[in-house]
Amino acid sequence: MASGETEQHKNLKRLAALWASGQGYTCCGYEIALPHSGFRADVAAYKPAYESGTISFEGKSLRRRQPVIGTTAIFECKQCRADLLKDSCNTAKTRAKLKHLHDRRMVLERLLRVHFPSATNGDSLFQDFQTLNAEAINHPGYQKVLKNIATHQAGLFERTKFEKLIRYQCVNLCYLVTVEHIITDYELPLNWGLLVQRGDSLEVVSKPVWQDSPEGSRLAILQRIALAATRQISAINPPEL
Repeated sequence: MASGETEQHKNLKRLAALWASGQGYTCCGYEIALPHSGFRADVAAYKPAYESGTISFEGKSLRRRQPVIGTTAIFECKQCRADLLKDSCNTAKTRAKLKHLHDRRMVLERLLRVHFPSATNGDSLFQDFQTLNAEAINHPGYQKVLKNIATHQAGLFERTKFEKLIRYQCVNLCYLVTVEHIITDYELPLNWGLLVQRGDSLEVVSKPVWQDSPEGSRLAILQRIALAATRQISAINPPEL
């Protein structure tokens, strides 16, 4: 478990692992680094898969179930609305809003250069190319636009975890795990499933959309779950020197 997390968050992770186990995911791990993304999943799980195949044994052909790379899933646990929103920015909408704010800023700066000619930074020989000194202009509308731009840029570059994990196809299935009443249906990140805590168990509110995760990514998830389990065992029973 991650240090500094609340008991409620730990409990959501535990419930997610139990739910996954009940769905046939025989391998689960906490705080698993995801391939090609730079993100960690609160819980990652792997479900084995098999297919029928033919093997040769002592000159005979035998039909056997052969293991193949199975299904992977991740579970992101959110205990409050603020925790949820910090990862749920939508890139397309945010970019469109930033474009609108940028255009608005250009219009305001063009007008402000006329009314506040002394408020430029003097960083160009040409008046039209000089940048404005925002601190020197006490214009509420302009300050509000700058603040909104900063907010949306932070969202674009820092709060897109849900969207990116779908786009990167790190795993086959993505689940959001929450307590009750912190998210509405229309706020659910695109292609994510939703599991909501009801008492001591999780209830499926919305199913995720299947992602065609590459075999290499799925195998990497299984390997990292195994490594996490090995580290945990080593921490409990360190080898004798």
